[in-house]
Amino acid sequence: MGTKNIFDLYYDEYDRWYEKNEFAYLSELEALKKVLPKKGRGLEIGAGTARFTKPLNIWVGIDLSKNMAKIAKERGVRIIVSRAEELPFKDSIFDYVAIIFTLCFVDEPLKMLREAKRVLKRRGKIIIGIIDKESFLGKAYQIKKSIFYSRAKFFSVKEVTDILQTMGFDRFSYYQTIFNFPQEIKNIQKPQKGFGKGAFVAISAELII
Repeated sequence: MGTKNIFDLYYDEYDRWYEKNEFAYLSELEALKKVLPKKGRGLEIGAGTARFTKPLNIWVGIDLSKNMAKIAKERGVRIIVSRAEELPFKDSIFDYVAIIFTLCFVDEPLKMLREAKRVLKRRGKIIIGIIDKESFLGKAYQIKKSIFYSRAKFFSVKEVTDILQTMGFDRFSYYQTIFNFPQEIKNIQKPQKGFGKGAFVAISAELII
């Protein structure tokens, strides 16, 4: 079963995860807020059911799943059904692009990142949120794979940083959170600078070339 089919079939289960693990979700939002630009036209690639697009006030989202896009629209989010590797936008039109969890799910992550760079303005920012492959949770997810992570390709923070540097990004910023398993978190965990302790890492970098 392909990734698209997984998210189309289990879209409701995906969306409910954020309610069942509310404080993990809210902690991730807080980390993203630390690196997300406060203004400007933004795009979220892999917006899903708009769990991040909506509260972060991102201008538009794209997602491959029609069922997820339907929920996002019901939440009042502007969303387009499209492949992450073939963005339906002109060059250099966004101030920032957010890729939250999506990196590990797309078929061609490098092609997606090149597309993200293409639609970014010079000095625009790319925001990537990942479960760090080297973290306790990343290791656990790789052993006991859920429906959604069964086809995931995990990345470490260093791998993401190296890829972005070769593509012309610099001025990196990192914030981490999720210091326990999601089901154990009973309050919002304050994001900390850097990475290496928290399972979820929000990475920001600026396009310099």
